Amino acid sequence: MKSADVRRKYIEFFKARGHVEIPSAPLVPENDPTTLFTSSGMQPLIPYLLGQKHPSGKRLVDSQKSFRAGDIDEVGDNRHTTFFEMLGNWSLGDYFKKEQLLWIWEFLTKELSLPQEKLFVSVFEGNKEVPRDEESVGIWKSLGIPEERIFFYGVDKNWWSRSGEPANMPPGEPGGPDSEVFYDFGTPHDPKFGKECHPNCDCGRFMEIANSVFMQYQKLEDGSLKELAQKNVDFGGGLERMAAATNNNPDVFTTDLFSPIIEHIVSVSQKDYVGNEVPMQIIADHIKGAVMMIDGGVLPSNKTQGYILRRIIRRALLHGRKLNNFSAIETLVGPIEKSINTISFN
Repeated sequence: MKSADVRRKYIEFFKARGHVEIPSAPLVPENDPTTLFTSSGMQPLIPYLLGQKHPSGKRLVDSQKSFRAGDIDEVGDNRHTTFFEMLGNWSLGDYFKKEQLLWIWEFLTKELSLPQEKLFVSVFEGNKEVPRDEESVGIWKSLGIPEERIFFYGVDKNWWSRSGEPANMPPGEPGGPDSEVFYDFGTPHDPKFGKECHPNCDCGRFMEIANSVFMQYQKLEDGSLKELAQKNVDFGGGLERMAAATNNNPDVFTTDLFSPIIEHIVSVSQKDYVGNEVPMQIIADHIKGAVMMIDGGVLPSNKTQGYILRRIIRRALLHGRKLNNFSAIETLVGPIEKSINTISFN
């Protein structure tokens, strides 16, 4: 399935369920000195998750352009990118777990036609402050997911806030347990990642494609968590990963969001993609991310966003030198701009 089809189906699915489509926020946050880039769909919605009324209502949906500088060194495998589109839907004190899990299951299995037997889920195992999420387990089972495809993880995997697990959340920060959906590509397990394979294994067999966060807590000054007055749903699903799942191909760089760029790198370098995946993935991701940053008004410099831009351009050049006949990385700009023009942000 083409990425534009996945994006369109997602937006239309949730608009049909009372959600109002909102525009993507700028890649460089406005009036927010706490972070360099918009890295998730929920980031611009923090005031509304904390109780402020959103002008578009309690049910929202969008496709948010995002950049995660913390993932720069992770790029070079089948699934990590710095720039990506985050499909998101929100309930600001309206519906909660029952509706959200039902709807995302319906979207994945009916709208995207993903085989149910290839989908695994994870839920929060609980800790001393937040109970084990048995409610989500019950909902998943009612949807037909057998117990052997439901996995429990702690705050390192099944908790979401902008700062990570509760111990790292600053006072005032909202967060909550989440329930993720993974697609099983069925690739052989690599034992260097552990004896047993499981959804959060890094061997590449599984890929997280959907994350429903139940944003219902706020960090207090004394380090404890309190329940918010309103229980929110904050969903995030990477468009690149969903598109890869619909094609049953574990490499996001083979989706139409990256394939034109990879094809041009192959042409310029006169090297095959197979056998040169790592440098080509890094070049494709970093140049695409650089173009999106520049489009957002960022220029190379030695500080803040400009430093990140300079860093990824230099890293792309470094890996370009590892490919024969690849000295003119600027020849990538045209094809990359053409592929980026297929992205339809509001």
